Amino acid sequence: MPRQNRVTPFGEIVASPDRGTLMGNRGCLHDASGRIVRPFRTTNWIYCLLKFKGRRRQVMTPGRYTELFFPDEATALAAGHRPCFECQRERYRLFMDCWAEGNKDLLKGKKLSAPVVDEVLHRERIGPNGEKVKWRARLGELPVGVIVEVGERAAGVVVERGFCEWRPKGYSVLMPAARDLKVEVLTPASAANAIKAGFSPAAMI
Repeated sequence: MPRQNRVTPFGEIVASPDRGTLMGNRGCLHDASGRIVRPFRTTNWIYCLLKFKGRRRQVMTPGRYTELFFPDEATALAAGHRPCFECQRERYRLFMDCWAEGNKDLLKGKKLSAPVVDEVLHRERIGPNGEKVKWRARLGELPVGVIVEVGERAAGVVVERGFCEWRPKGYSVLMPAARDLKVEVLTPASAANAIKAGFSPAAMI
């Protein structure tokens, strides 16, 4: 049986046999038996490389952080994570620069830092009752790489001339859509602004 450690664009942690291309961290979410008992423990949600300096971990070691997995970077961002400073330093710096450029109104004189970004992202990904936060926009206003809701519990990554439906092991073929189509956006608004400012997330299309 596959472990419950794969993450969807809705931020949900599900069991899936499909391998991820990135690993995520929200703190220790599992109990001694490896069962997920909480959706997060920290507010600094990051995504990391699968291999870094030859380090090895036993997945879901009791008392240690829960290794989460994403099929691609677009999914990680949609779920509310950001690049890790340690294993993805250049990617982290690019994200932070683009985040600052795209969200000048949110900084309001504050010095750009990971805690400031994490605080904003946390408000944008989880509502007061633990629900996924969504926001509305016209498809033509969104940059390529943002993920939107395309049906009941279904998602799609924005591409030129439409979107491709999200799947755990990749995406569907192009689904053309009008630029003025109103959609519910899953990628947190500030992360979408960072993408618009030049941070181009990798997607398995």
